[in-house]
Amino acid sequence: MKNNNISLLTEIAIMSALSLILGMIKFAGPWPQGGSVSLEMVPIFLMAFRRGFKAGVFTGLAVGLLQLLVNPYVVHPAQLVLDYPLAFALAGVAGAFAPSLAQNKSKRTILMVTGIFVGCLLRTISHVLSGVIFFSDLAEEMNIWLYSFMYNGSFMIVIFVITSLVVILLTNTAPKLLHAARSGYTRAA
Repeated sequence: MKNNNISLLTEIAIMSALSLILGMIKFAGPWPQGGSVSLEMVPIFLMAFRRGFKAGVFTGLAVGLLQLLVNPYVVHPAQLVLDYPLAFALAGVAGAFAPSLAQNKSKRTILMVTGIFVGCLLRTISHVLSGVIFFSDLAEEMNIWLYSFMYNGSFMIVIFVITSLVVILLTNTAPKLLHAARSGYTRAA
């Protein structure tokens, strides 16, 4: 039991560090206030599907805290919580849709894409709420809810598509990498 906990914590730390590194490789888009696209969500979803709900949430929380340490943009303590630890922890909720290795490829794909969608949607909601509360001056004359949703949703949809493609590729080419840890295996595939 003790070795399994150490293994889990080690995986969370490694995936969190990988997420931080992937988050530094950004693809800028048309977003004037900074939004960008990266692969930083992939390790969170990998942990969520590999180890389940709790591991996904804890990995997301760790990623959010690391992002806060490395690249913070803070205007208020509540915004800090909404945009960093909460937003990324909510992405880990995808682990509730973790498929098993015994399921066929199409069932695994549907479950994981659904999980990624839910994780990205929850992260978007957290960012939208932050935008409505703390960045309303950027909306000018537009409805702040619509502005915040359009702004945050515009880059999260791209992240959803890219992340889904990467995870689908991984589940089809190396399924034990994503599913073996929850199936009773104690070592990585």
